[in-house]
Amino acid sequence: MSRSLAALVIGNSKYKKAGKLKNPANDATDMAAVLTACGFSVTIVIDGTHKQMDKALADFKAALKGHDVGLFFFAGHGVQIGGENFLAAIDVKTADETEAKHSSLALNKVIDTMEAADTKTNIIILDACRNNPWARAWRGGEERGLAPVYAPRGTLIAYATSPGQLAGDGKGRNGAYTAALLEHIATPDVTVEAMFKRVRNTLSATTAQKQISWEHTSLAGEFYFNLSVAARITDYGAAALGDDLFELDTSKKSHKIIASLKTLTWPRQNPAIDEITPALIAKVATDTLFVLGRNIYQSAAGNANSAIAYINDFTAKTTGTDKNDRKALLDGMLFEIFFDKTGTLRDQPKFRRFNEVFDLQRFAACKPSFDFIAACLLPYAGRYYAIPGKCHEVIADVRLGEKEKDAVLEVFVAGQQVLRRDSDDLPAWDDDEDKIYYRQRSKAQFEAWLEEELIVPARLLKIGYSRDVASGETLRVPMGWTCRLPA
Repeated sequence: MSRSLAALVIGNSKYKKAGKLKNPANDATDMAAVLTACGFSVTIVIDGTHKQMDKALADFKAALKGHDVGLFFFAGHGVQIGGENFLAAIDVKTADETEAKHSSLALNKVIDTMEAADTKTNIIILDACRNNPWARAWRGGEERGLAPVYAPRGTLIAYATSPGQLAGDGKGRNGAYTAALLEHIATPDVTVEAMFKRVRNTLSATTAQKQISWEHTSLAGEFYFNLSVAARITDYGAAALGDDLFELDTSKKSHKIIASLKTLTWPRQNPAIDEITPALIAKVATDTLFVLGRNIYQSAAGNANSAIAYINDFTAKTTGTDKNDRKALLDGMLFEIFFDKTGTLRDQPKFRRFNEVFDLQRFAACKPSFDFIAACLLPYAGRYYAIPGKCHEVIADVRLGEKEKDAVLEVFVAGQQVLRRDSDDLPAWDDDEDKIYYRQRSKAQFEAWLEEELIVPARLLKIGYSRDVASGETLRVPMGWTCRLPA
């Protein structure tokens, strides 16, 4: 199950005629990060002028084509004028209501834009019910918050507080509403409506019931910001995806083999692998084959020779087996690389036999398994330079020093310099943040390290250097530095 999700996120803090709001820029930045982690393609605008906000919405309209879900988030000043809502740009003209209307982004324009798109689900989130700093100058009246609006079919509109009421900036990095939203939005397998109920409860508690969030929804189906693997992948049962839930019945030969592979001892693993024949595979249930594939890979990663050989000779070893049985075995191997025994994405893939498995992508018969793992990883696309399984090449350009010719200074991918200090992996003795320590690696070792850092198979990673590097040359690589994308 794959989803195509697009979001436009705007946070306006630096108002020219209303002073600075503390939270909106942070709110937008943090929302963009969590939406990216949930699989959205995100466009973010910080401190947008009226012209910039209009252009961003026009670009968003074009981006929504071909997407299943569209989301619009705004944090900043929102004003109600004549019963309509307007999202204030940082250069909003404030002499009177007419000028303000025509120098702000009309909420109705956002709604109309998203309604006209061919998206199944549209979500609009507004942390914009703050006090109107210009209300008294315009009318001498009270500040009124935002007005309720009609939500077209397939649309949910969420407000930081109830219509006509006000929301304030938070005490910390985020506004109270966005802080509650960030706490709950990525909870796995919770519908969007249930998630907003959780937000409402948290917000009510943190503001002593002074601020009650509100939604108007016309959604026709269910939407989840974060679907767990078990909920997204229907090919296999939850007990197979979460390997530790799989119950072994050692009266069955296939289960006995799995039990031997789980011992992590070569004298038991190697003979067990040798018992995996096409005749056995034909008798084994699909979920069991998937779990068997997972344990073949973990045995190979532990250097069990028979498991390594099985992967290297996978197409020959499975000749004559049903294509769906072969797929289940390879699906399990690929899944084990990226997901742990609970079915949760690993912080770092289990890389030791990564290249051997991904070499199988050369065979047309194995393509369905690589499509499977790409679908599993799609919600985490922001963690990868290229989604594993998609067979996309990645080009890395390495800049070496001019004076210290063996020192790796920069690594560029898609025009971006990606080599950075990793605060989680600094040498224990490194108390000088400006000091760089180096580790010597052969060219082959450096390129293997880069494959792991970029999570790209060797055959799909093309590495160029700023000068010719001999095959036996030694390079110096900064210790405690990484090319990984932030999680």
